[in-house]
Amino acid sequence: MSRNRVIYQSESLYVSKDASSTSSGDHEELIRVQSANYGFNINRQDVNQYGNLARIDSLVLEAPTVNFDFSYYLGDGFNEKALGFDITSNAQFPSGFLETSSGKNFYIVTSDEGLDSVNFEGGDPYSLIGIGNAFLSDYSVDLSVGSLPTATVSFEAANINSTNGFVQGNLPSNFNMSGETPAIDIELGVPLGDTVSILKPKNTGQGGPTALRPGDIYITFPGFTDENSSLARISGDGKFNLQSASLSVPLSRSAIERLGSKFPFARVVDFPVNASMSVNAIVSEQETRDLSALISGCSSSDGEVQITLQSCDGQDAMVWNLKGATLDSESYSSSIGSNKTVDLTFGVQLGGVDDLQNGIICSGSGQARPVFGI
Repeated sequence: MSRNRVIYQSESLYVSKDASSTSSGDHEELIRVQSANYGFNINRQDVNQYGNLARIDSLVLEAPTVNFDFSYYLGDGFNEKALGFDITSNAQFPSGFLETSSGKNFYIVTSDEGLDSVNFEGGDPYSLIGIGNAFLSDYSVDLSVGSLPTATVSFEAANINSTNGFVQGNLPSNFNMSGETPAIDIELGVPLGDTVSILKPKNTGQGGPTALRPGDIYITFPGFTDENSSLARISGDGKFNLQSASLSVPLSRSAIERLGSKFPFARVVDFPVNASMSVNAIVSEQETRDLSALISGCSSSDGEVQITLQSCDGQDAMVWNLKGATLDSESYSSSIGSNKTVDLTFGVQLGGVDDLQNGIICSGSGQARPVFGI
């Protein structure tokens, strides 16, 4: 009997250690995933000639770009660590994506209809979607009253494939799925052709916090207390009441191609990288400020914004520090029947991988949890 649909209960998402990974220990299951979207676009060049009204061919001149994004509830940084972000506070948060690499592979495992993917048994049918040579293009975090903190990650990839098969193995500990890797040789532009092995999904509801609550989110603005601060009071007595905040780290990339290769041999980050953070708050007290003093004075970019997410036991689960941040915009809204609100936008430019004075530094309590069997 053919299946009627696919829903979230049947799917699990994995990330590889790198694009050449094939063993089961080099693939980590991501947790708390809420959505996953993928697709590709093919750009073609029509070939026309005198004497024919219709084209005589349609050629692909540029390698198709596979777009992949997914979202998940924030926890203790386990997903970030598996993806390649630095959560040790010893390097730039996205340092793992600033250097040249061949990207990562992602796999979406789908079980039979009506079966939780964590309950795979030997001989069960599965399908495996592979996304190869994926490079980070954006990481964003959304925090707001009434919603669970969520991260959304976007990637640009080089290839996508799919495989159908049956679960192998004679014990739950070694039940596995296999398929052809979606990765390509980034230099030669040809498929690697290797076979990958992935262990069955685990019961991912047990490791780390289930989710973080809006009431355990704290945002402070050290360094924004003098003339470079907001007109609204952002600290101390009478400070504004934060309603939402979002952090965005865009990593736009340039695909470098050359004659003789069907694929870009590198996807390099466009520098400088400017991240931003936006906050919305209900206004309480006003500060004594003068914009003209800021313009006429000696500008400073030593501001700092700190975002702290705590677990239910009061321990820090994840902390981001935006070092060298600047206040870029400030706008107020007031009308009959609603609270007066302010929207602030802060900007920060990423520094070198080992620069701890500029950019985004992150620490997560999940840094001690092993990924890829290490």
